Amino acid sequence: MKIALINENSQAAKNAVIEKALKKVVEPMGHEVFNYGMYVADDACQLTYVQIGILAAVLLNSGAADYVITGCGTGEGAMLACNSFPGVICGHVEDALDAYTFAQINDGNAIAIPFAKGFGWGGDLNLEYIFEKLFCEESGQGYPRERAVPEKRNKRILDDLKKVTYRPLTDILKDADAELVKGAFGGEKFKELFFDNCKDEKIAEAVRAILA
Repeated sequence: MKIALINENSQAAKNAVIEKALKKVVEPMGHEVFNYGMYVADDACQLTYVQIGILAAVLLNSGAADYVITGCGTGEGAMLACNSFPGVICGHVEDALDAYTFAQINDGNAIAIPFAKGFGWGGDLNLEYIFEKLFCEESGQGYPRERAVPEKRNKRILDDLKKVTYRPLTDILKDADAELVKGAFGGEKFKELFFDNCKDEKIAEAVRAILA
């Protein structure tokens, strides 16, 4: 699995801590981590939580990433922005129980963590526990297991509903504010990471046009 890490500007200083905890947990599982930044607080590319949603949607819908780890101060803005786009199901996760139940019940592909809320002593350990429970087993199996059938049915219903309530991502990218979208792709390593892993040529073409 390709896991993308995205930090917005208010919590960019924690990027290295988050990346370290994420890699420690998921790399032994055979997953890859792709860090899209922000890397430090004074990065030239300053991502807002709205731009996190744009970037996450492009990565997930193009196949450049299979999962997105993101967040902001409270986690709420990043979650709302991610869920504004097709192909993204983002949960708000504060602890390991949130992570496990979101993975097993909702079977999403992104989480938003409140990196400023309660992130004091032991914050790095909490991140490790979150990532362990998020990826400890195949997602979407249901919890508790006796609820698996209705939960899987509800997930299919939600997926089908999202197909008719969202426009194609390429149309959204075309019609959205050009500078806002271009800024979402302004990270130091974006071009290298994205174009090396993108599996959807239509989305790749749309991104190239925006960056041109």
